Amino acid sequence: MRHIISVLLENEPGALSRVVGLFSARGFNIESLTVAPTEDSTLSRMTIVTHASDEVVEQITKHLNRLVEVIKVYDLSEGAHIERELMLIKIRAVGKEREEIKRTADIFRGRVIDVTDKSYTIELTGDSLKLDAFIESIDRPSILETVRTGASGIGRGERVLRV
Repeated sequence: MRHIISVLLENEPGALSRVVGLFSARGFNIESLTVAPTEDSTLSRMTIVTHASDEVVEQITKHLNRLVEVIKVYDLSEGAHIERELMLIKIRAVGKEREEIKRTADIFRGRVIDVTDKSYTIELTGDSLKLDAFIESIDRPSILETVRTGASGIGRGERVLRV
């Protein structure tokens, strides 16, 4: 099962490497990882996406809570949450393809952010399924380059991750 684990931790050197080391030392795979400071510059929020059973995620959570820098750990997948990912994709666009690619980007609510004679660079946000669906809708050989941020997530409603 896919889990989105949100970690609030102290914003200090080495904290990220200790969290990642915990995963690799136990043979757990990280599908995506995003981290940035929060509204409090002494704290960072890390979002980890992994595929594992509930038991394995419970074990991961316990190990994370033992790290000195970790303040709070929350599995967003346990309840209602909002998830977004950013993708920049450069697509070959020449001749008749240009209008079709622009139309497809519009359908997926993407924005063309760079145009050349031979390509479009499109910005898309959404959950990973939406971004995957956009890639599937484009002719594979036309894709020149893809960059994705990985998921960021937040609990819906009154659910908050703070000290």
